[in-house]
Amino acid sequence: MSIFKELGTQDSVSTKTLLHEAIPITGTILSGTYVIGATATEENIKNYAHGMFQSIFDYPFLSSSANHIFDISVGTSANGLTVTNQAAKKDNVYNQMAQVLAGYDKDGNIQRFDEDGNLTGGTKLDDVFFLTFSRLLTKDEIMKGTFSLELGVHPSGAVGNFEGHSVFGSRILITDASGSTNYKINSPAGEYGILFATQSAAAPSVNGVLNGHSFPVGLIYYQAGVAVISGSVFNSSDIGGILKDQSAGTSTCVMGSPAHPDIGQSGFNFITGSEISSSADAIRARIFNVSFNNTIELNSTIYFCRINHNEYNYSSNPTYLSGSEIRVKTNRTDPPISYITSIGLYSSDNQLLAVGKFSEPVRKDSNIELTFRARLDY
Repeated sequence: MSIFKELGTQDSVSTKTLLHEAIPITGTILSGTYVIGATATEENIKNYAHGMFQSIFDYPFLSSSANHIFDISVGTSANGLTVTNQAAKKDNVYNQMAQVLAGYDKDGNIQRFDEDGNLTGGTKLDDVFFLTFSRLLTKDEIMKGTFSLELGVHPSGAVGNFEGHSVFGSRILITDASGSTNYKINSPAGEYGILFATQSAAAPSVNGVLNGHSFPVGLIYYQAGVAVISGSVFNSSDIGGILKDQSAGTSTCVMGSPAHPDIGQSGFNFITGSEISSSADAIRARIFNVSFNNTIELNSTIYFCRINHNEYNYSSNPTYLSGSEIRVKTNRTDPPISYITSIGLYSSDNQLLAVGKFSEPVRKDSNIELTFRARLDY
């Protein structure tokens, strides 16, 4: 009696399944939950000596329970506005992200981010901030058409606890609404979509924000897990932004945060005139929420283990016999019976690769033919 049976080419099939998980990130985690002390230290926010970006965790970052959520950074192109603070670092951040996400042109020059994905022309995004999400959240990629970022754009720079932020009196909603069907493929980092800003229905404009229009304000790179957002989202239209210009004064946002109640900058100036860490603080203080669905690509091989009526009706287990009699037979004249408890998958040189255990033994005799389905996920 053989205990092995060779699997043929018709006994296995490979499949791919896409699984999705909803990822909600609330503004309370990003700004205000873990503020302590007179200096308003935020224990879940990590700044670095190099000053190139800021990391956000879901718990105080020194804790072993903390999970990295995403990083915030600021970048400016040499073709953009004049930078008066950390110019070299902001230029380096922009170029590093652009060469990875936008690539190089035919002459070997780093291509600039473009608001409609037309890298050879169009309107460029030269003064931007980056949200780089951790692989823990994005998995294999961000699901197209699910990204949503809600920002508070009230001109006031007043800050405090999250619930009391006056900056959320007016909000805009940034989404990749057409990403599921109208994404771009001309990036070395994979597929990306255009981000559009509209008025948030949850917070009707106090000062009239977008006049009912929709504006392209950035890009979302799905496989890389990076959102590139234009600084125009915090600026009024009279100075190159998207916010409605106010006759009684500008609608440009005065940026601030619990750690920096007044960084003395507004609009594009908070990108060009503040340190990256201060700019990141100010951006966090205006994020109402972020959400998207991630994607996990689950590759599977399914093996069909077929047992004919005349196979595996007997066991080589020593406990199968009591003296010269089969334990599981009621009468001596009954046909042999076995109970299958597991299946092993072996390599061609008889090395055990995988074992599948049944929740309860499966009866097998000469009147029964069985097919077991074993699936390996990776």
